[in-house]
Amino acid sequence: MVASTKTRLDAGAHRERSTRQKHALETILADNSCFRSAQVLHAELCKRGESVGLTTVYNQLRQLASEGRVDVIRKPMGNVPYRRCGSEEHRHLHCRICGYAVEVAGKRIEELVARIAQNAGFSKIGGGTDIVGVCASCEPRVGAAKSTP
Repeated sequence: MVASTKTRLDAGAHRERSTRQKHALETILADNSCFRSAQVLHAELCKRGESVGLTTVYNQLRQLASEGRVDVIRKPMGNVPYRRCGSEEHRHLHCRICGYAVEVAGKRIEELVARIAQNAGFSKIGGGTDIVGVCASCEPRVGAAKSTP
């Protein structure tokens, strides 16, 4: 009986710590509209004095993603960046240089995606579609790099 009480107390303490950590992570996600990796978010949490492990950050991000509270971009090289997402179905314009992202929502974009998918023989479209480019802030650096011989 004593052991089961201790287990319940330990489990309750873990849940409380998890809630605090999730709140701290959500605060950092709300501070910036760029996509950031779990490692970068972990470093920012540590810099703010939060005692949290990288595995916990991954677990919290996975949970937030399953709740639809963060956007995730699956990249071929395995680096998975996250950012807080809006409430309605949306797509992203995403800067390949700095990670800045803008949500694009609305009926017209969804109709366009559906039409493209239908023309390609796809149905039951879901998930995100990102449009990747270079934002206005990074364009001068990219342009300067291209003009250098």
